[in-house]
Amino acid sequence: MTNHESLCGALVVDKPSGPTSHDIVARARALLKTKVGHTGTLDPLASGVLPLLLGRTTRLSRFFQSSDKEYLAEIQLGQTTDTLDAEGEVIQESSVPEISPQQAQEVLEEFTGEIQQQPPMFSAVKVGGKKLYQLARQKLEIDRPWRTVSVYRIELLEQTREIWSLRVHCSSGTYIRSLAHEIGKTLSCGAYLRKLRRIRCGCFHLSGALQLEGLEGQWREALLPMEKLLPELPRIDLDEQQAKRVRHGNEISGSSQVQEEFCRLFHHQKLVAIGQSGPANQLRPVIVLRGA
Repeated sequence: MTNHESLCGALVVDKPSGPTSHDIVARARALLKTKVGHTGTLDPLASGVLPLLLGRTTRLSRFFQSSDKEYLAEIQLGQTTDTLDAEGEVIQESSVPEISPQQAQEVLEEFTGEIQQQPPMFSAVKVGGKKLYQLARQKLEIDRPWRTVSVYRIELLEQTREIWSLRVHCSSGTYIRSLAHEIGKTLSCGAYLRKLRRIRCGCFHLSGALQLEGLEGQWREALLPMEKLLPELPRIDLDEQQAKRVRHGNEISGSSQVQEEFCRLFHHQKLVAIGQSGPANQLRPVIVLRGA
């Protein structure tokens, strides 16, 4: 029988459209009887990859926040909604011009590279201590800070006069709703996000995702141990003395082995801590996952 108190690792859930990310976390927490967190929310409308971190692994959440993402998106041309997606009310309608696939691709290329975005009013971003969606529900609209995001690639998969199917590879923090809205403005006909499916979040892929209805019966087979996470960080194997110091939160020598700022510290094939390179050739454990 599994000791749920010591359960740790990651589960990738294929979130269906409808429930919130918090709903999925609450369901997993009730089932697994352990601490559960996610690495970044998906809007209720969106489906797809939602990585869940279990137990001690939740301490690693900050290392997943900046992961790049891939989406399949459908945008509806000719209409604008107040939420920028299909959940909102249509507030403007326009005729859609005839656009060739080549013209469409040229428009999409305008949105690749580093671009400026404003968070949608219907989002959980806080401005002045209040969440934007709370203000939006009061029919208020305020200035939101612009921020720089990166869109690495937009591929036009399918096109009808009023619906475009896209594959988008982008940085963390990119709002696909805002992207759809801006595409509509460029085309002078308006647009909103009709469907959204996340197919990758960093190293977590849809191919390894667990269907929500299979969470109860199949989570053991789908569980990714901590040792398989963050493969992009260098690995250092510790001897007995080093492991003892790290488990107590003490520095060890040897940061010259690490070119990157952070690394994974292993002992007997178990991930003990995340280390950070410091001055004087020191390596400091910033997150101890297996203490003394």
